[in-house]
Amino acid sequence: QVQLVESGGGLVQAGGSLTLSCAAAGRTFSDYALGWFRQAPGKEREYVAAISRAGLRTDYADFVKGRFTISRDNNKNTVVLRMNALKPEDTAIYYCAAIYTVTGATPTHGYKIWGQGTQVTISS
Repeated sequence: QVQLVESGGGLVQAGGSLTLSCAAAGRTFSDYALGWFRQAPGKEREYVAAISRAGLRTDYADFVKGRFTISRDNNKNTVVLRMNALKPEDTAIYYCAAIYTVTGATPTHGYKIWGQGTQVTISS
């Protein structure tokens, strides 16, 4: 099993960019598909993006398509979410998550392992 720690959150102005990183501890990182989720105040946690275990497939929620990019480095046990053209409505706590899989899927739900989250705040 892997343990996840996010970093890179902060405060940026609307239209700006931010890169979130998630470092994983554990020897089987490449056995897991990885995802990013977010939770805004007063709202339920929502899916943002996912990447398959080998990094060959990615998937995005409609509201971030064209603005966010997910990538992973299985040699460094890291997954990165690059966020461009940020909007105030992107303000949330962002969570990295992992799910064990034997396929090249990019799951949007069912994740079992979660990081502690990192705050992203976009000012207007």
